[in-house]
Amino acid sequence: MFDLGWTELLVIGVVALIVVGPKDLPVLFRNVGRWVGKARGMAREFSNAMNEAADEAGVNDIRKGLSAATNPVGTAMDGVKQAAQDMAKSMDPTKFDPDSETGKLAAERADQAKKIQASTARAAAERKAREAADALAKAEEAEAALNSESKT
Repeated sequence: MFDLGWTELLVIGVVALIVVGPKDLPVLFRNVGRWVGKARGMAREFSNAMNEAADEAGVNDIRKGLSAATNPVGTAMDGVKQAAQDMAKSMDPTKFDPDSETGKLAAERADQAKKIQASTARAAAERKAREAADALAKAEEAEAALNSESKT
């Protein structure tokens, strides 16, 4: 609306300083600031009222339809984003329902995982026990061979 650069603001400030005087300048700037704030508030209220009227008239639905017709790829991507957000909301652990089908499957999978871990741990322990027994047998054989060589 108004295109004021730093030079124009500097000129306005100098003119205001000369015309108003240094004592009344802060009061003037405060009053101008209040007036600008009120004008912005009125503009914001007007804009909000116009947006509400447009919403009631269905203009946003028409705008979305036109944007979908002119940019189908963007509309498809918006749909994908919305689906991902909905999926993320449904995967929220605070909203997890253990009685649902997914909850039952998760419980079954957790039980199966525990069984697999137990059997793997058991197999590893058995393998270590066999290796220890084999190492003990080899050590005994080596000791027996050493004893028999020392006796001869």
